[in-house]
Formats: sequence, C-alpha cells, structure tokens
Amino acid sequence: MSHDRDALHDRHAPELPSSRGPLSRGVLALLRGEGPPPGAQLAAEADPYGDDLQLALYCCYELHYRGFAGVDPALEWDPALLTVRRAMEDRFLAALRRDVEVHRDVRSAVKELETEPVEGVGVSWFLRDEGELRHLREYAAMRSVYHLKEADPHAWVLPRLWGRAKAAMVSVEFDEFGGGRADRVHAKLFADLMADLGLETSYGAYLEHAPAPALAVVNLMSLLGLHRALRGALVGHFATVEITSSPGSRRLAEAMRRTGAGAAAEFFYDEHVEADAVHEQVVRHEVIGGLLEVEPYLEDDVVFGMDATVFLEDRLGDHVMACWRADRPALRSELPEPVAVSA
Repeated sequence: MSHDRDALHDRHAPELPSSRGPLSRGVLALLRGEGPPPGAQLAAEADPYGDDLQLALYCCYELHYRGFAGVDPALEWDPALLTVRRAMEDRFLAALRRDVEVHRDVRSAVKELETEPVEGVGVSWFLRDEGELRHLREYAAMRSVYHLKEADPHAWVLPRLWGRAKAAMVSVEFDEFGGGRADRVHAKLFADLMADLGLETSYGAYLEHAPAPALAVVNLMSLLGLHRALRGALVGHFATVEITSSPGSRRLAEAMRRTGAGAAAEFFYDEHVEADAVHEQVVRHEVIGGLLEVEPYLEDDVVFGMDATVFLEDRLGDHVMACWRADRPALRSELPEPVAVSA
C-alpha cells in the first residue's frame, strides 16, 4: 500500500532539477538520499540572489508544496535540512534588508504603487507593444514556477490573522482558488494559457529553465508565508501583487490578443484585470487595515514586504529586458518548439 501511495504521489510531483553550485548540489544530494546536507557556512558565503542559493532554497520550500518525485516526504521536517534552510533564509533576508529602499509608511508605499507611468519601459509594456510569441512563451514558462501554484504561498498566512484581516484575506483567496469551481482555479487557468502557447503544463516543468531572479520572486513569498514573525511582510507582499496586477494584466491581455496567442491565454489576464481591481480595494482597506487595527506595530513589516516585492520584481524585469534587448533567451536555456499539450 505504501509503495502504491508513493507511486501515485510521484505522478503529480515534479522531477528534481540539476544543481547550480555546491549549495544546491548538497541539498539535492540529501533529497536523493545520496549524502548529507551542505554546511551552513556555504549558505553564509553564497550570493544571496544567485542561482545556487535561490535554487537550493526553492527546493527546500517545495517540500512544503507538492514535493519531488522520488523524494521522501518526511524530509520536509528533516532537522539537518531545516538548519541549512535557515542559513539560506538568513542570507537572503539580510541582503534584502540591506538593499531594499523602504518607504516611511504604508500610505506612501501604496501611493507610489498606484502611480502608473504614461509610457513604461518594463516587460509588460514590451510584450504589449512589440513582443513576439517567443517572448510570451518564455515569459509564461518563467512565471509558471509561481502561477501553477498561484495563491498557495499566501495561504500560509491565514492561521496567523484574525478578525477583519482574516475574513478579507479568505475572501480574496477564495476567488484565487476558483470560487469553489475547479475549472476556475487560477493555477488551472494559467495551465490553460500555457497550453495555448504550446508549453508543457505539468507542475514544475520549467524549474530547470527558471533563472535566479524568477526563483527569488517565488522564494520571497514562501519565506514570508512560512514564518509567523513575517506575517506583516507577507500581507505587504500580497497587497503589492494585487495593487499592481490589474494594469499589468491589461497590457498582457493586449499582448495575447495582438499575437493571436489563444482564447485561454487572453482569458487568464482578462480575468486578473477585473478580479484584481476588486481585490486591491479589499486588501488595502480590509486586510492591511484590519491587520494594523489590531497589530499597529507591524506597519514597518508591511512596508518592507511591499518594497522587497518591488525590488525583486524590478531585478527580474531588468534581467528579462536585458536579455531580450540583446536578442537572447531570458531563460537559462531555449525552450523547445511549441507542442500540442492537453491542459
């Protein structure tokens, strides 16, 4: 019976990726049952934003989601692995606290997030105005490391909230998870988008391709969600996503229409234009407002979560645009040609 259960789990779990340095090599060796975890000193010396640390940290966090094929689920709480994970988290978080320019309060942070430039130069503007299908495919593959588990990292915060903040957060998450309809779960809608673009739709299919800046964006969500002490920062992160999502989604929907990407590809972003415009108001007034009403001392954490999110998204955007302007892939390797994939 145990063997059958493990086989069933492996059908839904992604394969382990290749290592990108000594830190990720040690973590992956432990997950495969081939060696001890790397020493915490390796984490303390690693580039906090680099491929090696970000992949190793992502793999540690993934044990809390769907895990990996062939990896013992009990390793989720392995003390030795948690020790090195904590060292990686400390390294990453210390770098963010050093490098992120933090606003003085929530009001000023939100005001800046709401300010949309007339003519932008970021990824969504490029895709709307001149991006080709190859760029859209790369972007979708890169974002799939999050969107195929969309809203899951934020769900960790629910037991850490109460009152208005909890009720409002649940209402937004309910929408993210399809409002009770499996076919409207946002992760499913993104898989449909990927199918339109001829991409593999299985969970974790493009982890091998994802560059460090894309992994860092997702790792921040998991880091904030898994630590109760960082619940304020997680709320700030979530607010930033919701406030900035609607305008960007509108541009991406236009890009999908202009390139003829497909009905499901258009629908995913059209859905986010409408839903996130509503979510923005709920998160600002009820989630943040409700949280700070009962825990006003968390305002600095909320602001840090907002500004750290923008910082990492900007790093990812800079990476993508530098690659595309130089006519090279923004992924670690080129995607295979489009294939017909069932959603």
